[in-house]
Amino acid sequence: MEKRNIIVIGASAGGFEAIQQLIARLPADLDAAIFIVWHMAPTVRGIMPQVLSKLTTIPVAHAVENEPIQMNRIYIAPPDHHLLLEADHMRVTHGPKENHFRPAIDPLFRSAAYAYGNRVIGVILSGALDDGTAGLWAIKAYGGMALVQDPQEALVSAMPESAIRQVAIDAIAPIAQLVPLLVQLVGQDVAPKPSIAMHEDEKTKTEIRIAAEDTALGLTMAQFGQFSAYACPDCHGVLVKITEGSLVRYRCHTGHAYSTDALLASVTGKIEESLYSALRGMDERGMLLNQLGDQYAAANQPRQAALYFQLAQADQQWSELLRQAALVHPALKPDSLDEQRTDSDGVKPAHSALQ
Repeated sequence: MEKRNIIVIGASAGGFEAIQQLIARLPADLDAAIFIVWHMAPTVRGIMPQVLSKLTTIPVAHAVENEPIQMNRIYIAPPDHHLLLEADHMRVTHGPKENHFRPAIDPLFRSAAYAYGNRVIGVILSGALDDGTAGLWAIKAYGGMALVQDPQEALVSAMPESAIRQVAIDAIAPIAQLVPLLVQLVGQDVAPKPSIAMHEDEKTKTEIRIAAEDTALGLTMAQFGQFSAYACPDCHGVLVKITEGSLVRYRCHTGHAYSTDALLASVTGKIEESLYSALRGMDERGMLLNQLGDQYAAANQPRQAALYFQLAQADQQWSELLRQAALVHPALKPDSLDEQRTDSDGVKPAHSALQ
């Protein structure tokens, strides 16, 4: 009988500390393979293996393309690469970003679910927005277990809260209690894999293939969802709306993927960029109009000078309106919405931090 021995961990903002605390508490002889995605900028040097190696005797290293999977090992997704699992080895790829990140949590979780089914334990730790929720949903759909760090303990609680809202979670606990749960679950016999609807299985397989390749050419998610009214913030392609239970997310034909919160964050950022771009153009036109007015005044043509000065003054008024709109706009940012949402639920609000 197969054993439960695949642990996948996802974290983002505030998650580095949570990962260290969890790994430091694991027993040295844990008979499981552990895979970790921590969201980071592509230019960040991958120091997590060195840091974690000081906290545990379990071997820790960045995952390597086509490396065989071994038990009692910790594998870290390297910077700017997705980490994917196959039946007996790992893939390290440069596929399209998900929620603006590579590595991203959802591709790891999704591929683990597809390859290992009910042998998988998914763990969501501290982070902003709702990354990892879709991947954790896939783990549950394929019979795996879902564990979440207690939002009250998480430095940034939005990711755990999102998972709790939208996935049937098996345990919510602080790090100190998550570790004994993992130890208890690892090595347990698991029942045969649950039956997965062909449509759902094909969708998961297609998304894994997208993450595994440099391009999504020839692969489309249109058959698994509905075309939305939204454009991809990265490539401006039409986004397909994918619904899984109460979970809604989006993917474009080139492969970029977004949760609803990540899409909101992107659209909000584009609005701010547009406001400041319009403000810059208005300010530049006002300066040019004043310059032309000065030139006509110097040439003793007061009528023409007055016309340009009037136009410049009108532009200044429009600039002031745009400036006020740009200053008010941050109130609509997703971290502020997270705080309002968690306050209304009576849960500790997430810290105001973006991934």
